[in-house]
Amino acid sequence: MENCTKVREFILLGLTDDPGLQVSLCIMFTLIYLIDVVGNTGLIMLVLMDSHLHTPMYFFLCNLSFVDLGYSSAVTPMVISEFFIVSKVVSYNACAAQMFFFVGFATGENYLLASMAYDRYVAVCKPLHYSTRMTTSVCICLNIVSYICGFLNAIFHVGDIFSLSFCKSNVVHHFFCDVPAVLALSCSDIHLSEVILVFLSTFNVFFALLIISVSYLFIFITVLKMKSDQGHQKALSTCASHLTVVSIFYSTVIFMYLQPSSSHSMDADKVASMFYTMIIPTLNPLVYSLRNKEVNNAFKKVVERAKIFM
Repeated sequence: MENCTKVREFILLGLTDDPGLQVSLCIMFTLIYLIDVVGNTGLIMLVLMDSHLHTPMYFFLCNLSFVDLGYSSAVTPMVISEFFIVSKVVSYNACAAQMFFFVGFATGENYLLASMAYDRYVAVCKPLHYSTRMTTSVCICLNIVSYICGFLNAIFHVGDIFSLSFCKSNVVHHFFCDVPAVLALSCSDIHLSEVILVFLSTFNVFFALLIISVSYLFIFITVLKMKSDQGHQKALSTCASHLTVVSIFYSTVIFMYLQPSSSHSMDADKVASMFYTMIIPTLNPLVYSLRNKEVNNAFKKVVERAKIFM
C-alpha cells in the first residue's frame, strides 16, 4: 500500500489572482447577490401578501424563488468572502455541505420547472378542468416530489464522492465545491463515479426536459387551433417567461454536467458556473415580474399601502 496523507481540507483557487480584478468582481458579485436576495424574497412576500396571487402558478413561482435563494446562497457568500482572505481554505465537511445544498436546490429547480410546464399545459389545453386538476394537494405533492428528487440526488452525489479517497492534491480548480472539480482530485478509481454523475445528471435533466417538451408540444398544438389572435397572444404570454427561464437554465446545466471529465475545461466551467450560480437566480424574478401585470399590480398595492403608513 502506498503511504498517503488523507485530505482534511480543500483549497479553492477562486476566480482570479489579479488584485485589481478581484475588487471589481467582489463589488459586482455583492450587488448581484443583493439583487438576488431582494428580488426573490420580494417575490415570495408579494405572493404571500396578495390574495390574487394565491394560484398554482404563483405557488410554483414562490418555490422557484426559494430554491434560487437556496443554491445561490450555498455558493455566492463564500465566493464573496474569498476576495477578503489570502488562504481560500474550506474544511472537508464544509465542502461536502456546500455541494449537498447546491446540488439539492439546483436539482429541485430542475423538477420545479417541469411542474410549472405541466401547470401551463393544464391552463392552456384544459382551462375548464384547471381548478379540478391543479388542486392545492396536487400542487403541494408536485413541490414535495421536486424537493425529494433534488435532495436524493444530492445524497447520491455527496455520498459517492466523499466515500472516495483524497490523498493527492487538495487544490480545487474552481471557486466552490462543484461535483466535477472535487471528483477530479480523488486518488481512487473515479470511473464508476463519473458514470454515476453522467447517468444521474442525464436522467434528471432529460426526464424533466421530456415533461417540459411534451407539455409545450400540446400547448403549441392547442395554440395553433385557436382562431383568435387574442387567444394566441394570451396563451403565449403565459408561457413566455417560463420558456425563457427553461432555455437559460438547461443550456448551462447541459454544458456543465453532461460531458465526461476529460472534456472539461476548468476556465470554461468557471464562467458557466458563475452564470448559473449567480446570474440565473437573479434573472428569474425579473423575468417573471417585468412583463407580468398581476405581479406589477400587487407591487403597486404594496407601495400604496406603504405610503399610507409613512
